[in-house]
Order: sequence, then structure tokens, then C-alpha cells
Amino acid sequence: MNNLQEKQMTKTTDLGGAFTFPGATLAIHRMGYGAMQLAGPQVWGPPRDMDAAVAVLREAVASGVNHIDTSDFYGPHVTNQIIKQALHPYPDDLVIVTKVGARRGEDKSWPRALSRQELIDAVHDNLRNLGLDRLDIVNLRVGGVMGPAEESIEEPLTVLAELKRQGLIRHLGLSNVSPEQLAEAQAITEIVCVQNLYNVANRNDDGFLDNLAAQGIAYVPFFPLGGFSPLQSSALDAAAASLQATPMQVALAWLLQRSPNILLIPGTSSVEHLRENLRAATLRLPAEVIADLDSISRNPKQR
Repeated sequence: MNNLQEKQMTKTTDLGGAFTFPGATLAIHRMGYGAMQLAGPQVWGPPRDMDAAVAVLREAVASGVNHIDTSDFYGPHVTNQIIKQALHPYPDDLVIVTKVGARRGEDKSWPRALSRQELIDAVHDNLRNLGLDRLDIVNLRVGGVMGPAEESIEEPLTVLAELKRQGLIRHLGLSNVSPEQLAEAQAITEIVCVQNLYNVANRNDDGFLDNLAAQGIAYVPFFPLGGFSPLQSSALDAAAASLQATPMQVALAWLLQRSPNILLIPGTSSVEHLRENLRAATLRLPAEVIADLDSISRNPKQR
């Protein structure tokens, strides 16, 4: 299959179907793109190949992707600047989702940045570097590196709700949160999406995901291949081989079939890998494969 045929095939798929955020007219394809890998090594500094980074973004949009996940602390600043260079002025249907709540240390660390001024500065940094007057969706990132922490999020979310009322943000979401934190947030403002660690091997959020689906709230899992044991990886590899697909394609297809409110944001800095990821939207997993994959998940401590 040549590149033109691949592109035509991708364009004729629905990229996993459509999802409309609650209380919004923003309708997006469920297969999106995560921009974190566009920056340099360790998500720091410029990419090794700027032209390739721009090409990946343009290929994604040309293939029908209209949901891009980013943050101004990727780089820092670099990823948003690449998005602006590649895609501005933006297509009318493109939804750019960013996040705040962290910053980058000089040692390339990821310290939290949840004070009022840090959050205000972060929103303005995103606006400036993306070339926007208003951000479509801003996720408040809290918790630890891989999951929620038991803490109140009222104070930082109240700051973002104020910026939303000022017209700088259209909608708000959360990242690394528990059901209790979602409930706390919903008493402050409407929440349209939750972004947590979740994949076929790590299913602590099964109950949470189903609850969000019942409310029409998007669930955006990160690390689709993160935290697999060798045994779990072997099972995924076997499923992929039986379907003549890659493990990543199977992991993404499983997520798309898991629940209609799941939105995917696989990232890559390669056009070839991007096309491979998008083809996961055409992969239908037979019931027996789903059963095999369901059996490898860790005994979930459901939230």
C-alpha cells in the first residue's frame, strides 16, 4: 500500500466515531493526537527535526484528526509553538486541549504549579504560544505522576473557573483525579473531560469510567501501553500477532471498544507511526480476543 492509498483509507474511516463534549457544540473524532513527543528528548527543548514535527501535525489534521492534546509545559513552550507554526490559522473544527498545573524545572523535572499566579500565567502562556484569544479546553493537572492524590482541588479549580468566566477558557477538564475530586469540581464548574492513566492492563478506573460515560463526560486515557508486566505484554503481543496488527494498535482498538466516551490521544513524532496509530480505528477486536485481553488486567481496585 502506497502513501496515497494509506491516506485515503484513513480519511474514509471515521477515526473511531464522534464525541460531543457536554454542554458544548465541540464535536470531535475519538481518535486524536497527543503532541507531547514533538519536543526534544525528555520533552525538553526543540525537536531534532523541526520539519518532521510540523509534518506530523499537518498529516494528522489532513487525516481527519480534530482533537490535539498539548501543554505549554511541554518543551516548555516548544510544543505549542510548533502547533502554531504548523496549523495556524486553525481549522474551524479543530479542538486544542491543553493542561496546566505543572511547570518545568531547570533540571527538566516536573514540579507542581498550582498557585493562583502560576495558573494565571500558565493560561496566558498557552494563549500566547498557541496564538489564541480563548482556549477550547483546559485540564487542571493535579495528583502525582501516575495517579490521583487525596487532596482538595477547590482552590486551583476556582482560579480556572474565574478565567473561564472572563472568557479566556471555554471548557474545563481534570487530569489525575478521583471520583471524589470530580464531585468536588462539579460543585464549582462544569467538567467536560477527565484524563487519567488507564489501559487494558491497568483498570483501576473501570467504575469511574462507566460513571463518566453515564454523565456524558469524556474519558481520555494516557499511557495506552504503560505499566504492563512481561506476562501482560506477551499476551498483548499474541493478540496483535493473531490480528496481524501491532500491540499499540490492539491497545488503542481495545480502548475504543471499551466505552463510547473514551477519546484517544496517542503521540508520536513520526508520520509513519501516526498513520499506524490512526489505522487502529479500523481494527475490530473479536469477542474472544477481548476476553483474552480482559483476563490480563490486574485485579482492579476500582474507583
